[in-house]
Amino acid sequence: MRRVQAFELEDQPWFPAVIRDLATDYLHFLQTRFALHEPAVPLLADALAATGATAIVDLCSGGGGPLPAVQRDLAREGRRVRVVLTDRFPNAPAFEHLTRGSEALTFVRTPVDARAVPPDLHGFRTMFNAFHHFKPADAVAVLRDAAVQGQPIGIFELPNRAASMLIPLLLTPIYLWIATPFIRPFRWRRLFWTYVVPLVPLTCWWDGLVSQFRAYTPSELEDLASRTGAGGFTWRAGQVPIGKTPGRLTYLIGTPSS
Repeated sequence: MRRVQAFELEDQPWFPAVIRDLATDYLHFLQTRFALHEPAVPLLADALAATGATAIVDLCSGGGGPLPAVQRDLAREGRRVRVVLTDRFPNAPAFEHLTRGSEALTFVRTPVDARAVPPDLHGFRTMFNAFHHFKPADAVAVLRDAAVQGQPIGIFELPNRAASMLIPLLLTPIYLWIATPFIRPFRWRRLFWTYVVPLVPLTCWWDGLVSQFRAYTPSELEDLASRTGAGGFTWRAGQVPIGKTPGRLTYLIGTPSS
């Protein structure tokens, strides 16, 4: 299918923060509960080993995404890294819950623009299931900023422009209604905006469908990387299976050339 740059509600500055935060909480729960991050771990582990990076700066972290699980899985492979969560619209309650009591998992409370990351945030940049939000020009800016600052970057995307991926997404409200009682931390407002006034299910349904149409293919990612104009960087893109599901994880990894 041809890529369509439609709009997602969570991207809009005027969108209510409470609904955005509850929606990203659901996405974090979904990714963690079904370990959808697992295909990215060996790719990231190899890239960390190649670059010698010992810290990850996660961009567009939403509700935390899969980073806590990614950090644990990397540690099992003998690669311990510090992780910093960031976002343009920080979900501070979720970040506080995930990082409580941890020195190796922290977050930035102020907004961080992935197109212009503060130079004091050093580390291997990652972005899980958020790159499709960016228009091509902004996507190039994200990659260029990493290259110019000499920071390796890994893009990992579950959204895929395939008809087979659209059908399950039509049932998103049902999945969310079932999952909500199990999402932590418990919040009364989560119940209200899910069951009484179902803005969270509608938001996740709309944004989930739009995400598929906005997803980039590996060849498109390579084209974006070639447009950064930054030398001394090596890029590779591809897809890997997601367990026994019909889905595939799309990735783009950029590292400074040796």
